[in-house]
Amino acid sequence: MSENTAMVSGHGVRMREPVLSAFKGKNIGVVKEPGLFGQMFPSLANKPLNVGDADLKKLADAMIDADPGSTAGDNPNVPAGFTYLGQFIDHDLTLDTSGIGERIDDPLSVENFRTPALDLDSIYGLGPGASPQLYARDPANGFAPSAKFLIGAADESRNVDQAEPKIPTLPNDLPRSPQGFALIGDHRNDENLVVAQTHLAFLKFHNKVVDKLIADGLGGGNLFAEARKLVTWHYQWMVLFDFVERLTEPGIVAKIRHDGRKLYRFKTRPYMPMEFSVAAYRLGHSMVREVYSHNRAFRPNAPRIAPASLRLLFTFTGLSGNIHGDPDNPPVHLPSNWIIDWRRFFDLGTPATAPNFEFNQARKLDPLIIPQLHDLPGGGGSLPFRNLRRGVMMKLPSGQDVANFMKPHVKKPVLTPDEIATGPDGAVAKQLGLHKKTPLWYYILKEAQVRTGGERLGPYGGRIIAEVFTGIVQGDKDSFLSQKNWKPSLGPVAGRFTMADMLNFVNDINPIG
Repeated sequence: MSENTAMVSGHGVRMREPVLSAFKGKNIGVVKEPGLFGQMFPSLANKPLNVGDADLKKLADAMIDADPGSTAGDNPNVPAGFTYLGQFIDHDLTLDTSGIGERIDDPLSVENFRTPALDLDSIYGLGPGASPQLYARDPANGFAPSAKFLIGAADESRNVDQAEPKIPTLPNDLPRSPQGFALIGDHRNDENLVVAQTHLAFLKFHNKVVDKLIADGLGGGNLFAEARKLVTWHYQWMVLFDFVERLTEPGIVAKIRHDGRKLYRFKTRPYMPMEFSVAAYRLGHSMVREVYSHNRAFRPNAPRIAPASLRLLFTFTGLSGNIHGDPDNPPVHLPSNWIIDWRRFFDLGTPATAPNFEFNQARKLDPLIIPQLHDLPGGGGSLPFRNLRRGVMMKLPSGQDVANFMKPHVKKPVLTPDEIATGPDGAVAKQLGLHKKTPLWYYILKEAQVRTGGERLGPYGGRIIAEVFTGIVQGDKDSFLSQKNWKPSLGPVAGRFTMADMLNFVNDINPIG
């Protein structure tokens, strides 16, 4: 794994990325110095799209999902768990601490406090030696940090029917301080409940791998390193072949590896492109649902208990709100009736006819964002406006300029102004003149809507995502791609590993039944 230097802040442990050689050249990414974001299309740096806040606000307001409960807006190809897996992956790759209102004269001066690598530093921190607060203690070794993560307990809570026995205390929360603060490598993973439970699933995955290695006869000083390597390689495989190819197109990773990366290029080590981080990879915001079927207690039409609205998923966390629902008498852990039922978020083969079962699909990849994201908790304002404004602040080029630059390699039609002008949101874009020069984030979502019906990214957005993720893994000398013909071994099918396979390996699918 890459070596990092810790920086402690209010956001927890922040990681400086490894040294990156800065250089310029045709089709080669540019960064100024180690730890900074870079430009994937440096020849377009002199063509930023400048749009005033008033026009951005009008376009953002038009980007609203008018019927967020309609199944017509659901994506049949993408279970809802991938929305929050995507957020977990993002927190593994990037941490930009500059504010939405902060003036940025030079976008290349913005620092990324994460390694641009799929190395799971968001869970491992600096390892048991330098981040001992993340790890369980070993009584056989003087209570030194062990090879396993700490796991927190969810507090006993009432059942769906108050006449039933209470749901007991269960080992299904993040580890927490006495004040309820999550003891994890990246505290952003405690900002909503599904990403928090995703983080917990990865902690449990690592611990299960440790158990397997011990059962296979591996112990001693190499145990943690071997477990981390095995976990990280399976995670990298999952990201490329279960996550990226689900959102782009099957086979695209193998194609890029065979033909070579044409657009995301670097001489020595990967960097984090602003076109990816500020635009293309914000695709997940369009996938968020208003309401989820979280478990048998918090689901649509459950007796006497509310469904899991997005706002509640933010409330029952330690970072974003009141984890416990009662500000006057807060316990320090998650109530056990809020433990996730993973069958509802990933396809684990549960029949649709199972009692009290509803499966959550992600919303389609399109410019229609649910109302709750137009009014963020805690007075956060409109997320679509924040995204559009961020693109202007970071001096991104228009979607058309990016697509035309990529066209010799992608060889697909660029969206026409008439295609962008479709729908109520597109009509507003046309009124503002943004159907001809379009913000990159909006363009990528519109391309997905027009070219694929919102079921996956279009050819240009998909190529950015696929090249960056492939390049990040290729550029990591410790990744599974550094090993000849390595294949995952922990899933039920040889050479395959998906998020569903990981959850089955952990074997803690639906703790409250």
